[in-house]
Amino acid sequence: MHRLLVTGSSGLIGSEVCVYFSRQGWEIHGVDNNQRAVFFGTQGDTRWNQQRLQETLKGFVHHELDIRDRQGVLDLIESLRPDAIVHTAAQPSHDRAAAIPFDDFDTNAVGTLNLLEAARQFTPEAPFVHLSTNKVYGDAPNEIPLVELETRWDYADPTYEHGISETFRIDQSKHSLFGASKVAADIMVQEYGRYFGMNTCCLRGGCLTGPNHSGVELHGFLSYLVKCNLENRIYKIYGYKGKQVRDNIHSQDVARFIEAFIQSPRSGEVYNLGGGKGNTCSILEAFDLVAALTGKPMQFEYVDQNREGDHICYYSDLRKMQNHYSSWSITIPIDQIFAEIVKSWQTRLR
Repeated sequence: MHRLLVTGSSGLIGSEVCVYFSRQGWEIHGVDNNQRAVFFGTQGDTRWNQQRLQETLKGFVHHELDIRDRQGVLDLIESLRPDAIVHTAAQPSHDRAAAIPFDDFDTNAVGTLNLLEAARQFTPEAPFVHLSTNKVYGDAPNEIPLVELETRWDYADPTYEHGISETFRIDQSKHSLFGASKVAADIMVQEYGRYFGMNTCCLRGGCLTGPNHSGVELHGFLSYLVKCNLENRIYKIYGYKGKQVRDNIHSQDVARFIEAFIQSPRSGEVYNLGGGKGNTCSILEAFDLVAALTGKPMQFEYVDQNREGDHICYYSDLRKMQNHYSSWSITIPIDQIFAEIVKSWQTRLR
């Protein structure tokens, strides 16, 4: 039986990966210490998800470990020697990072290095999949000329007809401290692949979403938006007229790509992982989609000041992923993503 180690296993992508690979017959080991509750308070607590995995996945083993604990990480990987590692643990908010710069960098950059070095020492053949972020591009995508449409922004330059590709620059732009710590991790994952010949890849995620997201205001855009609607809370739009665009990818399609990479790994690769142009929506469009599902109008207020380093329009060019892994494509459209998130929150808020 193959053994998989998943960090951040109680989070959205980590838990989806655990469930997906468990169904494929893998032995699953999850690493999580509910640090999300420390970063975001009780709203970010993920213990419910950990409990769900322990109750529903046969043989799932939870390891209460902080990836900043270097010796703990070395000891765990030495004892498990997993056949593959999926690293999703992170301090995930670019807003929050400025208030906790050491926690942010130590978790995102140093924690990733701890895992890479442990993998190199004890299981160098194992594919290492790192959940990076499109924030590694900083606010450079905002330099692309845009056209303003009725409910969204879009690229005016035909070069970006399919979205942002992996060749887009990652330096000389404003990232937020979170983006900078994720750049450090991203480059290190590439370097362990290129320098040491390990099978590593960075998945530069757009809006990764799904029904098991513990959405909070500073992280988890769609999940939090749906929660606000159902609880009649005011949702704050930060700048850009609410027309800022994101591409949304269901956590299951993320897990499917991770499986494709593990089955046919490459060294030091980078992929922009999002829903692509077909799964884009603006905040204003998201309001309408949610309201249509719940029958409740969105309560919102507009804040003229945009978030530091926020993208006005961002969607991923998926052509490299589909070229390298032709069997993979987006299978869950945006309407279904919204429906699943609404149903999940309706159940949780009863």
